[in-house]
Amino acid sequence: MKSIAANMMRKILIFMAMLALSASMPGRASSEAFTTEDIMFGFEQTVFGLEHRSWGWRPYLVKKFTTPVRFYIHNLARRDRTATVRRFVKEIDRRVSGLSATVVRRPADANFEIYVVDRKQYKPVVRTDIYKNPKAKVPGRCLVRVISGRNGIKRSAAVIVSDEGEFLFQRCLVEEVLQGLGPMNDNHKLVHSVFNDSSRHNRFTVFDQIILNMLYDPRIKPGMSVKQTQDILLQIARDARRRVR
Repeated sequence: MKSIAANMMRKILIFMAMLALSASMPGRASSEAFTTEDIMFGFEQTVFGLEHRSWGWRPYLVKKFTTPVRFYIHNLARRDRTATVRRFVKEIDRRVSGLSATVVRRPADANFEIYVVDRKQYKPVVRTDIYKNPKAKVPGRCLVRVISGRNGIKRSAAVIVSDEGEFLFQRCLVEEVLQGLGPMNDNHKLVHSVFNDSSRHNRFTVFDQIILNMLYDPRIKPGMSVKQTQDILLQIARDARRRVR
């Protein structure tokens, strides 16, 4: 009897450990963990705003690519992260309806460049390759710059730090690349999102997949204001939620 009881206890402990591990894995949460209202709030908080710098009126309008997104990967770090970045680009292409994402062989063919650097390279690359200004202030642990207008995003460039641990690399890769596609703001209330500097997510969460699917819905146009999206946002959120499921 003791061995049976011990066996049962062991199985229960294994089951509980598996549940805990599953719950701690960012990006795995079901869409049942949040409401449609949560998603609409997340969309408005991330799409209309800007984490760094002020662009006047532009942060408060929809920013998105209207052409295929062509990525070029500059791996300047000691460790070659190219394969990991390629996998993430493929994941974006697979999970976001209305957006085409590919990796190209030449920088001249790209409209989204990703620089993978070691920390000591971070500021020089941002100043030289991103801002083209040797005296530019360099915010954050990693960075994305978006050049956009009323007709959509023209170009984006992200700088991702490779040599400060796997968590930071993965988080920077996901957050900066996704922000370079349009949802450029952060909010500390978005507990299911990588667009929250206080969260521990470092993967493309279900919540963020829904936000990107909403943004790249053809009913959402570049240059739209919050007010212009209000009448259609509920239906778009419901449709995106069904697609991501």
